[in-house]
Amino acid sequence: MQSVSLPDDLLVNAADEVAIRQDLVLVALGKRPADKIVHVGRLLDVHTRTWLDDHEIAIRGRRIAWTGPAGTFPGAAPTRENRSDLAAVPGFGEVHKHIESSHVTPEHEAALVLPRGNTWTCEASHEFSNVDGPHNLEFWLTARRHGSPMKIFPLPGSAVPPTAYEWGGGYYDHDEQTRFMKQSLMVAGLDEVMDWPAVWNPSNPSHKRLWGMIQATFENRGVVEGHGAGLRDLNSINAFAAAGLASDHEGWTAEEVWDKLRHGIFIEIRPHSMPEIIQGLLQRGLEDWSQIAFATDDRSASDTLKMGATDYNVRLAIQSGLSPEVAIQCVTINPARHMRLTPWVGSIAPGRFADIVLLDDIEKLSIREVWADGEPVSRGSEYLGALPSIDWPDWASKTVNIKRRIAPEDFAIAAEPGRDTMQAALLRPFHWHDDFITMELPVDNGAVQRDPTRNVTKFSIVDRFSGEGKVSCMFWLGCGPKTPDTAVGCTVAHDKHNLWIVGSSDEAMAMVANRVAEIGGGWVLVSGGKVLAEVCYEIGGLMTQRPAEELDAEMQQLYAAAENIEWLYEPTFSPRWYPGFPERLQFATLTCAPWRWVLVAPCEAAPQGFVNVATGQTHPVVW
Repeated sequence: MQSVSLPDDLLVNAADEVAIRQDLVLVALGKRPADKIVHVGRLLDVHTRTWLDDHEIAIRGRRIAWTGPAGTFPGAAPTRENRSDLAAVPGFGEVHKHIESSHVTPEHEAALVLPRGNTWTCEASHEFSNVDGPHNLEFWLTARRHGSPMKIFPLPGSAVPPTAYEWGGGYYDHDEQTRFMKQSLMVAGLDEVMDWPAVWNPSNPSHKRLWGMIQATFENRGVVEGHGAGLRDLNSINAFAAAGLASDHEGWTAEEVWDKLRHGIFIEIRPHSMPEIIQGLLQRGLEDWSQIAFATDDRSASDTLKMGATDYNVRLAIQSGLSPEVAIQCVTINPARHMRLTPWVGSIAPGRFADIVLLDDIEKLSIREVWADGEPVSRGSEYLGALPSIDWPDWASKTVNIKRRIAPEDFAIAAEPGRDTMQAALLRPFHWHDDFITMELPVDNGAVQRDPTRNVTKFSIVDRFSGEGKVSCMFWLGCGPKTPDTAVGCTVAHDKHNLWIVGSSDEAMAMVANRVAEIGGGWVLVSGGKVLAEVCYEIGGLMTQRPAEELDAEMQQLYAAAENIEWLYEPTFSPRWYPGFPERLQFATLTCAPWRWVLVAPCEAAPQGFVNVATGQTHPVVW
């Protein structure tokens, strides 16, 4: 039988899948030729965790048709590739990642991570979903549709909006989740369910919406991903598992992870807690690691250039005591099984995409080459694959909708007439307490003032969705610039992604807001009436359509400018809140558990934007 043309399988769909697999059957039987054969010295069978020596991989189109001992393939192939000095392992997969946190668009993310072994990603998409919910799936499939070799399996965000007190950009419910899951087999399930108070409490205003999305995911046999931050007591762990939340990437200690494993929760270990967790699980005698994967979650392009991608996670796991074989399973077959993607990724086996990482040192996880879709896409650190040029439409490139000039007066916090001082509600980054902080602050010219001598500055959220530029403002402790007439802001503000600004003067804050609107999103640092540095995130206000190296160079200019600023600081609960430039303020606007009191953009339920997202209680910012 002669070779026949195959359907285009860049995007998986059921009809083409049948035709492709019918063809693969005949190739495996030697009745049709393969396109190429790759001969490797060793091949890791992740299903049995065994090494197979002197093996060959027969590739047809973008898929694997056959594997077996060298010289035994029953068919023909016009091309043979000799890699007999290398060991082959499956392409690495991200079980839970926000590509938006790399701050480059998907096609440039592929160029960044493929040389580091990543060939597929489960995209936790509530970041872009909160910017433009209706176009979310289209956004994540566009790069692949244009020929990018990295597979992105999107999970529509449960946190759209993150809480009932946030709005703009998108709103997902049962019907939206159903639409996404029926639209493409690439959609793997529901992104991390973060609003735990809304899950367990029927009186929470988001309860019905969240359970509607969970229902739609069950109806379409998808995976419901969880987010169990702060849930460590036995009753909460049982409730979390009972809700059908299948995974947790928020485990911080070995004890917590052990308890969650014992209650049927799939664990996705992040690097910052990996050594302690792996060592603790080994000490407890864990033998079956099939319920564990490694998750990057959030990592900037700059950090990936320095550290690596999933390859870094695997090396760290090996250094923490895991064997290379188990560590590789945790980024291949384990996440693929959990996300129900084993027909396509996770192993070097027939029917799967021909995604192969070729190692010249297994113990060090030294990567010589990466193949994706049956073709080499990197040699060493050099990317060789397709980098499509995408003309992103306005819905992706024009997302900062502020149709007025923001004025210094927008950030003033008015005092009651005749008062010399007023009580103020204060937060600080990662303030995970039931009560907010209070402090008496001075009044001048009818407005409550900052007090840098006590580490008090002003923090604001500017709505970038309605066009009105609504502003909420309050005092925060231990963050932002102490240098006079200075402010910094960014449109990456997890997870609603309005514009946050922190500053030592209202004038500087207004200047940041207006410049961010002009560049279409990103970072702006101003001082003394001048823009010292800016970083453009022109796609969604979250990403740039530039190579990672170019973005990193711009970030280094921002860091260099920030070194000339004096920054307020005091420690909080989070061990990752560091002195200096407050880059992690991007995450200090989260509203999921274990956050309680937060500042959001003004809304009907919280006109000043100051609300306890666990209870719905509001409070004035000064009184």
